[in-house]
Amino acid sequence: MARMVQCKKLGRELPRLSYKPFQNELGERIFNEISEETWKLWLNHAKMVINEYRLNLADIPTQMKLLAECERFLFTEGATAPPDFVPPTSASH
Repeated sequence: MARMVQCKKLGRELPRLSYKPFQNELGERIFNEISEETWKLWLNHAKMVINEYRLNLADIPTQMKLLAECERFLFTEGATAPPDFVPPTSASH
């Protein structure tokens, strides 16, 4: 049976992550307060941010900015899509 967590972002009890995503205080907080479902939402948001801004994840300051965006996305209402982002549309054939 999955371990449950009261997800801070979605406001309901859901299965939690099976691992700490980061080995720091933020990773501990995510592990204890964020559901697996919300983590998947963050991964999709992060992918969009990385691609839209063409971020170089080997750059330490960029990594720190992405961690700050992660915290903002998971624990506040402050994260939004980049200004020029256009969601992909499904091709209809």
